[in-house]
Amino acid sequence: MSAEILVVNCGLLPYGEGLALQRRVEAARQAGALGDVLLLLEHHPVYTRGRRSTAEELPMGVEWYEMQGIEVLDTDRGGRVTYHGPGQLVAYPIVSLRPYGDDVHAYVRGLERVAISALAEHGVEAATIDGLTGIWVGERKIGSIGVHVSRGVTTHGLAINVNNDLQPFEWVVPCGIEGCRVTSLGRELGAEQDLAGFAATLASRYGEAFDREPVEAELGGLELDPGTLAR
Repeated sequence: MSAEILVVNCGLLPYGEGLALQRRVEAARQAGALGDVLLLLEHHPVYTRGRRSTAEELPMGVEWYEMQGIEVLDTDRGGRVTYHGPGQLVAYPIVSLRPYGDDVHAYVRGLERVAISALAEHGVEAATIDGLTGIWVGERKIGSIGVHVSRGVTTHGLAINVNNDLQPFEWVVPCGIEGCRVTSLGRELGAEQDLAGFAATLASRYGEAFDREPVEAELGGLELDPGTLAR
């Protein structure tokens, strides 16, 4: 029988609150107080800079982006600049890599399969491109992947454009790729999509890819110190 992974739908969160939640779940997972957890959520508008980001990826300057109502924050994931906003599905698997031999590259390949199979189920054929990060529909990027691993436990994960505004991607160099064109599930299909339905599909595909049984859970039901919860 497959091990469970708790799937928690967190709704719309500021990025900093989501990051703090990840860290608390990560600490509980590292301590063995909690099993694997998949956080599904949306973020308020934010550009996040990964560990390899450079100033050139934000050509307008931080103050200009903040005037547009978009936060600019540093994060400890791999990769470079990306955008998160309402209508984009963000998935943060907080899981132990030890059952997979601590193979980070194999884990990332698994996340790619999760995104590609979920998109296929909703009618969009996607793939990876050699030498480029993320998930692509032809030459248009539809999803980003960036992870961090500490003491054998992952944080961060993947983001798939479903119904979100794509304009903010045009104001930066997304993922450090000059001339990168970005798309969404809604744009590819010509209509707004069911974000909750896509989230359920993604959780199911994650379970299949990593041999986990998705079990819905409430954030308040996680075994975290109540005094440290951000919500």
